[in-house]
Amino acid sequence: MVNRCCIVGCNSARHNRPLKKKWINLPLLSCLEARPRRPSEVKSQQAEVIRILESKSIKYELIDISVGSAVRDEMRSKSGNPTAIPPQIFNEDQYCGNYEMFSEAVEADTVEQFLKIA
Repeated sequence: MVNRCCIVGCNSARHNRPLKKKWINLPLLSCLEARPRRPSEVKSQQAEVIRILESKSIKYELIDISVGSAVRDEMRSKSGNPTAIPPQIFNEDQYCGNYEMFSEAVEADTVEQFLKIA
């Protein structure tokens, strides 16, 4: 079985490929912050997640929540957080965590366990 990661976020001009709208394999998202995030902060976090996944040769799919509220609502429902904001990460329909949790896994060298692919 090939593991793929879905990164749920907003479309970024830095990536010239269209973002997919369907949910497959490992998605990513961030949540539970008291203050709203700036769009540049979200894009920076998404870019960091993508960089790390690509460096580990982990396939992923980007899901753009800016295409409509139904996609955003689905992301929030699947993460179990009604106020979740990007980026969020999932393995298929299984929630892995938000950016802060991903970053902690990178520091601890436990990314594969975090993504539930180890």
